[in-house]
Amino acid sequence: MSEDKRQFVVTLVCNDQPGIVHAVSGAVVEASGNIIESQQFSSDDTGRFFMRLQVETPATLDNFHQALAPVVARYDMEHSITEWGRPLRTLVLVSTAGHCLSDLLARQRDGHLNIDIPLVMGNHPNLAKTAGFYGVDFESLPVTSAEEKAAFEKRLLEMVDHHDIELVVLARYMQILSPHVCEALTGRAINIHHSFLPGFKGAKPYQQAHQRGVKLIGATAHFVTEDLDEGPIIEQNVVRVDHSQSVDELVRIGQDEESRTLTQAVSWMAEHRILLDGIRTIIFK
Repeated sequence: MSEDKRQFVVTLVCNDQPGIVHAVSGAVVEASGNIIESQQFSSDDTGRFFMRLQVETPATLDNFHQALAPVVARYDMEHSITEWGRPLRTLVLVSTAGHCLSDLLARQRDGHLNIDIPLVMGNHPNLAKTAGFYGVDFESLPVTSAEEKAAFEKRLLEMVDHHDIELVVLARYMQILSPHVCEALTGRAINIHHSFLPGFKGAKPYQQAHQRGVKLIGATAHFVTEDLDEGPIIEQNVVRVDHSQSVDELVRIGQDEESRTLTQAVSWMAEHRILLDGIRTIIFK
């Protein structure tokens, strides 16, 4: 990219109809822009059109918004324009398990995950040292009563506003968010859980899986909604196991899959590759 140009990621969603791609391309040309990546999808299920562009242009962000404005209005589009490469402001919620948090923090530090984590919040203090090792602030508030849960969630939303948070990641945060918080964070909060759900609920799921002789274990990353663990799915991974593996080995394998799956979901979020189509996701990889 030349020094006098910048890159933007553009996402567009509207009812499918003729002429959209032509109109969008024309607006990019009006902004002296060059489309360097373009993906689109028309949903037969919902009749919606989805598009993601990466555009190189000498236009400022405001000028580029102005160039697209007539097209956005004409097709009544939901849209976003973001500077390519800007780290996504991310807050992480944790409880006591540290595998997902460690993976996110290490990849952020190494430049392999384009996010900026100013704060980790937990309902236990266990992972304060992990966050501190990576130079990230940590706050802990207990959640053992309705009053404490309300105080935690109030502080969470305060920190989301204070740090201009764009994404909240539940990295094995073992508390259910209230409907109020779910609504406030719609489309910008993601969770990870093991693949056994809806089976093997409650404590010690890997022990239950071992006793039943499961042959596949894995993880699912999804958007947070009021329907527990049933939000739109972002990514899923599985790995084969057998009778010879101990409970501890299953836990290790499962945690590896959880970390891998959650990190992939966060990476796609950071690159603005995920769009919602009702209760499912459209992901432009």
